[in-house]
Order: sequence, then C-alpha cells, then structure tokens
Amino acid sequence: MQDEFNDPLWRTVLSGAQMLFVAFGALVLMPLITGLDPNVALFTAGLGTLLFQVVTGRQVPVFLASSFAFITPIILAKGQFGLAATMGGVMAAGFVYTFLGLAVKIKGTGFIDRMLPPVVIGPVIISIGLAMAPIAANMAMGKSGDGAELIPYRTAMLISMPALLTTLIVAVFGKGIFRLVPIISGVLVGFAL
Repeated sequence: MQDEFNDPLWRTVLSGAQMLFVAFGALVLMPLITGLDPNVALFTAGLGTLLFQVVTGRQVPVFLASSFAFITPIILAKGQFGLAATMGGVMAAGFVYTFLGLAVKIKGTGFIDRMLPPVVIGPVIISIGLAMAPIAANMAMGKSGDGAELIPYRTAMLISMPALLTTLIVAVFGKGIFRLVPIISGVLVGFAL
C-alpha cells in the first residue's frame, strides 16, 4: 500500500489548501486596504474562478483573487475621481485582460514575450513589492495599512515575527511534504500564538 504522503493527490490538496489561504487573504485584504467591499470581491472572484475553470476545461488549477498591483491606482483614483469612476476603471482593466487573453489564445504568447520581456516584468514586480512593503510592515506592527493602530505593538510583534520566521524556515529548510506548506505553517503558528 502506497504511503499517503507520497500520493500526488495528497500533495495537490496541501498545495491547494495553501493557495486558498494565500488567495483568500489577498482577496479580503486588498478591498479592506482600498476601502472597497470584500463581499463584492469574494463574489466576483468566485464567479471569475468558475468561469475560468469552464473556459480552460479545468486544465489550470487556480483560484482567482485580487491583484495587489491595483491597490495604489485604486486608492489614488478613488480620491481623485470617486468610487463610481474607479469601479469603471477596474471594469475596463478586466476587459483589457479579457482581450489580452483572447489575443494569447489566437496568436500564442510570443507577442507578449516580445512586448514584455523579463527585463521589463522583473522591475514591475519589484516595484509592486516595494510599494506594498510599508503596508506589510504596518500590519506586522499591529497597524492598519494606513498606519492607524489596531493592536498593541508588542502583541503584534509577538505574533507576526514567529509566524514570519516559521514561514521562512519551512520554505528554506523544509524537506518532502513540509516544503510544500510554508504559508500554512506560518498561519498555524500565528493562529496558535
């Protein structure tokens, strides 16, 4: 009898559970940071994921969530143009994604590779990460994304730092099945604390 930890289905379930934690966290966190309604994000992400699975014939195991790349533009647009215009812009971005998806389906990925080579994509990803760093630091210190205190600094650090260290240690030193679950490990330690 095959050991259950060597079963590819077991690994898929663990990876899927970890993706659920990551995507759900991002899906709820992004609207909270931008001042939008998380219920709408949950509904549209679920609907989008179901549609994506139908269109791709369930070939890509993915759950669609909010993109952190949109946080700064949404906050700025909301302040300058209002909520309705901002939501119109988000919808327009969705249509652009749809048209790009159709172009990839028809033409293949070659034109995207030429238009956006790794030397372009890398700095964009770095810029998004650096823009999000102050929000992550504030949250680790018990503050909201804009710096308002939610819980005492000492309590936040006693929870966030062991959770972060656990995630890093499992990601770097984990062997076998444990290497698949660094996020879940960090979440469990944070929850326990």
